[in-house]
Amino acid sequence: MRIITVFPWLLSIGIVSLAAGCATIKDVNIRQQIMGSNCNQQNVYNYTDEDLPQPLHMLAIEKYLSTQLSYGNLNMANAIGILPDLTRYIDLKRDLDTADLAKRLTILELKQRIDHKINMASLEVSAVASEMDCEEERTSQVANYLKGSENETESKLTIAAIVVGATGAITTGGVIENEAASNTVGIATGITEASLGLLMLFNNRKIDFYHQRNALREVWQGNPVSSNFPPFVWYYLNYTDPDKGISSVRREIIDKWKNFGQISEREDEEGHVLTPIYFGDGGKYTTEELVNRADMYDQLESHITLMKQGLKALSLALERL
Repeated sequence: MRIITVFPWLLSIGIVSLAAGCATIKDVNIRQQIMGSNCNQQNVYNYTDEDLPQPLHMLAIEKYLSTQLSYGNLNMANAIGILPDLTRYIDLKRDLDTADLAKRLTILELKQRIDHKINMASLEVSAVASEMDCEEERTSQVANYLKGSENETESKLTIAAIVVGATGAITTGGVIENEAASNTVGIATGITEASLGLLMLFNNRKIDFYHQRNALREVWQGNPVSSNFPPFVWYYLNYTDPDKGISSVRREIIDKWKNFGQISEREDEEGHVLTPIYFGDGGKYTTEELVNRADMYDQLESHITLMKQGLKALSLALERL
């Protein structure tokens, strides 16, 4: 009779142990994916704050230039370093003498140089965005793997609960004639089913996931320079104009993370603000945290990709001059 009573417990423990063993084997196969990233195919950016463009609102812009181009066009031109060439280009076109061949050649050379820098900036934006996309996909893959392990365990726990329930029903329904023994088996079966239900409820696994090169950390910290973003992209992300009430794209991204509950600043027992796991070198992640990290990279990628719209608008504006 004792064997019948403990059978449901032994069955559930065996199934849970089997599920955990399968997850361990799979962890070895994806170790390289969770320990490091191969998304960055370039050297780390190395520059000083002197290499960054000077903020547009601190520059003396010719009046005729601001009438020909919008504020956004001028700021994008300043970001990619073509403002001097652009100023000279428009100045020459204003006083163009169709018979002056030398001036026409100079205008053509300036236009080619400006177009070349716009195209190179577009390629640079694509390269940075591709790294963000790669890191997002890497995080999503690990999240899917961890979720799969959780689903596998949950399925086995569900099967175990069904088997335990059926076994208890059959045993108490006719196999055991002794009423006291039948009640004991019924209680054991109920406890086992409840325990399996709790295991399903708290079936939240964690996995070690590392990211020493971390673009999210640089966006969060807002240091003067960046090792993840080239100078003109970092200028674009951080540009503010207090006079016009323009806040930085970086601040807008952080505000969205906070407003939608993607990050929260907690304090330890001594009152020190704890850095969210997303902005460190890695650690133990839950599935939800991995999915959230992937979403944060996706949002960052979309804002960087929007620079292409600014570059296109600048190019179209130059064609209309």
